Amino acid sequence: MIAPGKKYQALIIAWMTLMALVCHFATASFAQNYPVKPVRYLVPFPAAASPDIIARLITERLSRLWGQQVVVDNRAGAGGTLGAAFAAKSPADGYTLFQCNIASSAIAESLYAKMPYDHQRDFTPIALIGKTPNVLVVHPSMPARTVREFVVYARANPGKLSYGTSAAGSSQQLAMEYFKLTTKIDVVSIAYKGAPQALTDVMGGQIPASVQSAPGVLSSIQSGRVRALAVMSQTRIAQMPAVPTVHETVAPGFESSSWYGLCAPTGTPAAVLDKVHADLTTVLRMPEMQQRFTEMVIEYTPTSRDEFAQFMRTETARWARVIKEAGIPKQ
Repeated sequence: MIAPGKKYQALIIAWMTLMALVCHFATASFAQNYPVKPVRYLVPFPAAASPDIIARLITERLSRLWGQQVVVDNRAGAGGTLGAAFAAKSPADGYTLFQCNIASSAIAESLYAKMPYDHQRDFTPIALIGKTPNVLVVHPSMPARTVREFVVYARANPGKLSYGTSAAGSSQQLAMEYFKLTTKIDVVSIAYKGAPQALTDVMGGQIPASVQSAPGVLSSIQSGRVRALAVMSQTRIAQMPAVPTVHETVAPGFESSSWYGLCAPTGTPAAVLDKVHADLTTVLRMPEMQQRFTEMVIEYTPTSRDEFAQFMRTETARWARVIKEAGIPKQ
């Protein structure tokens, strides 16, 4: 005969087991049928910008795959943090996806004194979408013909060289500050309203150097208006096979690329995250997507959810160190 107390415990355990099974099958069923209504795909940058173009390539194909509309919602402002803050407060039901990026999800935490969200607490990483390499370019009259010669020249002339960049804390500005710390050179930063204005002054000879995103500077390199000294990704890019990387020349292990990924508000069911990851991977591997990414100078490397989470942690730590060691004040 079972004692009353033990019988009560057994009933509680049985009930909890039953509830766990019900929740498991309910979640599995939800994920299997997901999505049953339109999905919002939030982009924290304006329409027609590179992140928006990437988003629309992806959402068009996810819409076809899911048989549901995936709607791009542009929430631009404050370096991507405005859209990120909105996404962080959205329901964690799988119907809001956030196109996270280096600015909002790796740099902002160390750059801004007050943050309206915590990207490690408020978001769950799904997958890396792609990377866009940065490129160190100089005016054709620059004596240095290679990145190694640039470093030697800068060391021999501390504080005499300058480089143009967009706003403080941008991916390109931090890439150059990272390069300076790694190679131990002193080059003065000149801030512009945007990267195109900095590039214009390099082409005009007003400043000797700049770090630019590969898509934005490719045509200027090909026309000879600027000279590319090094690519800041770990591997060379197909459009400029003769241009070496910083990694293979002056700083082994160096990498600085802008990147885009997909995240969801923390609490989104794991089964839904797995489905989105699998379907996004299918989309990114489509031949037409691979072709468009090549044209846009975007590198795609498949990642698991855990791999992307580790990548984001590494990026956050890297840029926190660069911001601190470069003495960039919080905004």
